[in-house]
Amino acid sequence: MLSDIYRLYHTVKFLKKEQIFYRLYYLLRGHYRRGFSLSPPLVKRVNSLYLLDLLPTIPAKKSYDQAGSFTFLNRTKNFEKIDWNFSEYGKLWTYNLTYFDFLLQEEMPKEEGIALMEDFINALATVRDGMEPFPISLRGINWIKFLSYHEIRHPKIEESLYAQYNQLMDHLEYHLLGNHLLENGFSLMFGAYYFRDKELYTCAEKILLRELNEQILSDGGHFERSPMYHQIMLFRLLDLINLLQHNPWKGSKHLPFFEDKAQQMLGWLWAMGFDNGDIPLFYDSAEGIAPRTKELLAYAMRLDLTPCWQTLGESGYRKIAEERYECVVSVGSIVADYIPGHAHADLFTFELRVDHQPFIVDTGLSTYEVGPRRDLERSTSAHNTVEVEGRNQSEVWGGFRVAKRASVVNVAEKEHWIEATHDGYAPVLHTRTWSFQPQRITIVDRLSQKGVKGVARLHFHPRIIREDILKVLSSTHEIHIEEYFYAPEFNILQPALRVSIPFEEHLEVELSF
Repeated sequence: MLSDIYRLYHTVKFLKKEQIFYRLYYLLRGHYRRGFSLSPPLVKRVNSLYLLDLLPTIPAKKSYDQAGSFTFLNRTKNFEKIDWNFSEYGKLWTYNLTYFDFLLQEEMPKEEGIALMEDFINALATVRDGMEPFPISLRGINWIKFLSYHEIRHPKIEESLYAQYNQLMDHLEYHLLGNHLLENGFSLMFGAYYFRDKELYTCAEKILLRELNEQILSDGGHFERSPMYHQIMLFRLLDLINLLQHNPWKGSKHLPFFEDKAQQMLGWLWAMGFDNGDIPLFYDSAEGIAPRTKELLAYAMRLDLTPCWQTLGESGYRKIAEERYECVVSVGSIVADYIPGHAHADLFTFELRVDHQPFIVDTGLSTYEVGPRRDLERSTSAHNTVEVEGRNQSEVWGGFRVAKRASVVNVAEKEHWIEATHDGYAPVLHTRTWSFQPQRITIVDRLSQKGVKGVARLHFHPRIIREDILKVLSSTHEIHIEEYFYAPEFNILQPALRVSIPFEEHLEVELSF
């Protein structure tokens, strides 16, 4: 019990007062409204509405076919009648069902899209997860895009959508902040322009200016440090720029600010990603969710935007590229300390590509469902770093929470050399040094106290076999080759090999190509 209280304290102490206030406010207000059977209206009269002029966006990944089949997160469900509360595959799957991304997949028939929106509206009184503020935000943008691209005027849909926006305004995600509140802001701006609603506009303006200033770091990275969420936020920002460039309702006062942020974010992706545009799967990143970097660059070019070259810094990542390899390393603490839901206990992990192919990889992300698998994928042992005395560097727990957390206490850099120290095992300090040469990478780990047992692990891509590992890897200590499961996408686990190297005080590992 005391340990639970201690862990909770070290989790809550990082929250902003704003988050705590809104958590309590929404909780108490919810009890009050349920007690008096108060519920928001499902329909709101539309006074004015303007179909938007938008350049083509990035098409959504195909997730729906006309047989009533939906595929999200690599899991498929065939409905005779759509259950918008279907929860057998977990809450994130239900969220995806109600996002309505599929409206923007290629060759989605206009009539089919309208029928799906009407079906959702008819069930709206019973919809649960889909009426939370986050799915309302994403669905609002998707509905407005679809209606505008197809020049659809449909009073039933319009009045339902306007009511949903008013419900979003009533429950903005100030209790979470981070990418959730930013998604609220992007969507509110679309709603404001679509309905010519000044109240929606004022709220969206306030959120977007405040949050983009805070959430986009000095090197262009998103402050939650997830390359996948960076891509998603950049996509939303490009959509916002598309909206403002081609619809003159409120003028272009803030457009230069948004364009500058987008160019910085493009530059970060360019500096961070691998040469084919892939991203490292750090911090809850997975393949098949966000638009790919090449798609984002092409979209940006249609909006007359080009990347602003960035030097990786505040986001905590560094990339080293030689003729035969690319290596991205993590030497940054949790930046958004009040919203660490996507953080892992992975300081000093890295990904390595050799001859343009994945070699040493992050173990990836297969689920957001709270449980042993989620705990494992966030743990230190699941990353390419050092675990000490069987402990996590940071106390990740509850699926999306972090209590006591590691901090980087020193970073030193020069050409082809990086050294960093963290205090996640205090009083023991862990220092890792990378030395990069054209045909070799040397990694040295040091623990600050004698007699302390550490284990360094390296996780290899599934195509890498035992002989490949032994050919390139040498160490001052005994090497153990084990099996693990690689998760490049949600609900996909591929058998692969990893190396574990137990040591005390000092370890040197060399990778030769």
